[in-house]
Amino acid sequence: MNSICVFCGSSLGNDPVYKQMAQLTGQTIAAQGKTLVYGGGRSGLMGVVADSALQAGGRVIGVIPHALADRELAHTGLTELHMVNNMHERKTKMAELSDAFVALPGGAGTLEEIFEQWTWSQLGIHQKPCGFLNVDGFYDDLIKMLQGSVGRGFTQARFVEKLIVSQDMEAILAAFSAYQPVVPKWTSSNEIQA
Repeated sequence: MNSICVFCGSSLGNDPVYKQMAQLTGQTIAAQGKTLVYGGGRSGLMGVVADSALQAGGRVIGVIPHALADRELAHTGLTELHMVNNMHERKTKMAELSDAFVALPGGAGTLEEIFEQWTWSQLGIHQKPCGFLNVDGFYDDLIKMLQGSVGRGFTQARFVEKLIVSQDMEAILAAFSAYQPVVPKWTSSNEIQA
């Protein structure tokens, strides 16, 4: 696992613990010699995680659409900044550059990004791990909802079980390194896996 993609809020949230954990995330990724891949912004938790990784001597790659960069939201001090045409290209490029994905606290955009990557792993588009940095129980209710979707027959248990959820970024990175890919939902003969 050389490149870790972080999805997180473009706001700081209303509890200092979110900023503290974003700082620690950037520092931890850099300290382990891994590359941070993220959305290329300078605001909110996005900017904090990038700045923290850079200050710790890490390599940081951002991917941002022209429309957002043009509004002066792009972080100009990164190791690399990829400019793309739209949000779809952004997510595709981030996926190409990354070996694993983790969501810190955030809103709709954060959830949409991590859920797309988790869905792609279920479909066998990639075999990369997905996780949630569960800062102060931020994702507790979401994980319960996903477990409920298993009980209601909408999600297969192995996909929820393979999500990596922890309050500790070092534990998440260790789990990423030991990750064994999940069997995809569809086989080559298009049969649903039990």
